Amino acid sequence: MTVRIGINPITWTNDDMPELGGDTPLETCLAETSQAGYAGIELGNKFPRRAAELAPILDRHRLALISGWYSGKLLERSLAEEIAAVEDHLVLLATLGCRVMVFAETTGGIGDDRTVPLSCRPRLAEGDWAAFAAKLTAVAEHLGRRGVAMAFHHHMGTVIETPAEIDRLMELTGKAVGLLLDTGHLVYAGGDPLAVARRHLVRINHVHCKYVRRPVLERVRARDSSFLDAVVEGVFTVPGDGSIDYAPLFAVLKQANYQGWLVVEAEQDPAKAHPLTYARMGYDYLSRAAAGAGLA
Repeated sequence: MTVRIGINPITWTNDDMPELGGDTPLETCLAETSQAGYAGIELGNKFPRRAAELAPILDRHRLALISGWYSGKLLERSLAEEIAAVEDHLVLLATLGCRVMVFAETTGGIGDDRTVPLSCRPRLAEGDWAAFAAKLTAVAEHLGRRGVAMAFHHHMGTVIETPAEIDRLMELTGKAVGLLLDTGHLVYAGGDPLAVARRHLVRINHVHCKYVRRPVLERVRARDSSFLDAVVEGVFTVPGDGSIDYAPLFAVLKQANYQGWLVVEAEQDPAKAHPLTYARMGYDYLSRAAAGAGLA
């Protein structure tokens, strides 16, 4: 598999805040995804969850299913309970040829709660790290036996948010736990995507590409806003809309022979950020940057 460029439907409709694009039909998301040039799309809440129903819809738009978000609860569920809970999602992804599953640990997470500031996010106690890492590795190995690799998503408002937490997770988990590198979440958390990529290059198996609007980030940090308030205010945008330079990051990925997806995933208010316009902007920028780095 060569590098391919895809998008997340959150450009059109937000799963955590249905009022953001809630009236946009799935057909519009898919038609405009194809129109903008993308090869694939990730799952959203409006997608059918049966492979037999979803496959012909995607085929009609000549789109691949890239992956789909899964909310892990390993800090409150047993390993057996988690493996049972992930089964239907795993079957859908495996049947439709997805190579990775976007997996985030959401126990106690506040990313979908507009009333809670990000400073109140959950944190792993020192004594919980080893057991969590062991269970996460076991789930990843289970997914791998079905042909789907875990792409662990560090995410604002969860127990794995900062570069230090990513480092600790990579240190304690087995190689079956891949890393989803999300440039926007890393910058929001005070990190450097290029530095994290260099430290964990062999573990990166999925990339979410977005940019942070620095003036907005400074305001929402000063107010200790909730994650969703920051999204509504416009903290994120697509690659190409701002001064971020993906060339060094893509050069590092090229060195490691990265062969996964580059996914535009920039949650915004579609009433303020016209989805097709921004989808095209993200695709045009990433396609040029990837070609420039030699990512075929």
